[in-house]
Amino acid sequence: MNTEDETPLDDALVSTLAVIEGQPLESRAAAYGQLHEQLREGLEGGDVPPRVAG
Repeated sequence: MNTEDETPLDDALVSTLAVIEGQPLESRAAAYGQLHEQLREGLEGGDVPPRVAG
């Protein structure tokens, strides 16, 4: 992987994965499921402009 192409989101994902890997085996599936859901929501919502508060 080229370090020039890395973003803060890449770093955050790597950190999140490290935390998940440090958990007991029984907890990992739920943590990976939650991460999957967050990533899916981010990808599916990527085409929708953010709402303006008010």
